[in-house]
Amino acid sequence: VSQQDRFQKSGLLYIIGKNKKMQEIYRLIENVADSDASTLIYGESGTGKELVARAIHDKSHRAKGPFVKVNCSALPETLLEDELFGHVKGAFTNAIRNKIGRFQLADKGTIFLDEIGDISPAIQVKLLRVLQEGVIERVGDTMPINIDVRVILATNKNLKELINKNRFREDLYYRLKVISITLPPLRERKDDMHLLVKHFIEKYNIKTGKNITSIDKNVLDLFLRYSWKGNIRELENAIEHAFVLCRSNVIKPSHIPAEINNIEENVSCSPGEAKDEKTLIESALIKSGWNKSKAARALGIDRTTLWRKTKEMGINEQTCH
Repeated sequence: VSQQDRFQKSGLLYIIGKNKKMQEIYRLIENVADSDASTLIYGESGTGKELVARAIHDKSHRAKGPFVKVNCSALPETLLEDELFGHVKGAFTNAIRNKIGRFQLADKGTIFLDEIGDISPAIQVKLLRVLQEGVIERVGDTMPINIDVRVILATNKNLKELINKNRFREDLYYRLKVISITLPPLRERKDDMHLLVKHFIEKYNIKTGKNITSIDKNVLDLFLRYSWKGNIRELENAIEHAFVLCRSNVIKPSHIPAEINNIEENVSCSPGEAKDEKTLIESALIKSGWNKSKAARALGIDRTTLWRKTKEMGINEQTCH
């Protein structure tokens, strides 16, 4: 019996794949689930880091406790601190009552901190204390509060590079990566393409009430040649796009997004090449008429990630023609 089959029998249906690297991920999840050690999940955008965090929680002794997710890049520093740790009445102008933070809400369960590479040095210090002492302090309060929380974190950034640039604390890094899991990008597990496509077709048949049974072999060929910079999230978006256009029971090339259909016309670049990444983002924004939701879907990334990248790269409608 494969690890994936065992996962499906235990109800963990959300991680799909029989690729060798994915089998290793399943084994790691099984091994680390009952540990309370902090766990760091590496992976490009769209590889399924939250799904792995959820699987670890659901297979652990904390499964009946809460699973609380925080996207650390979606909030500025002051709001993130308040969101994570809460505040007491009177801590600042609009603090008219006490607020419980996400760490307290996750007590006896798991907190999942996504995009941890984006947190400020001040939040890093507070997070280090949580991991070392198991206590938090609400904004405006000096009374420590004990918490019992499993911390799982995720990033698509190279934290060692951030340490070298003095943007991430080395002591926090080693505290975070007691256990680390690296998720493979879709381009390294294309032997799972059939399974993933089947899964998303089944999902959107249920969601839309349609009865699409398969994809045309030419579509599969395009899928296998495409680079999938947005990984599995981008693949799901492509299938959802096809469901909107498909009126038969087979998905054909005319039903899939243009950037996949016109594969030879796409700019080819690695994720680390910021200049090419900027070109891709600008192109997606122009094609979408500066609709960031549409551009994010085309790129296979979250809208908050797109917002952050445009800000970092200085991309706006006035300077981009």
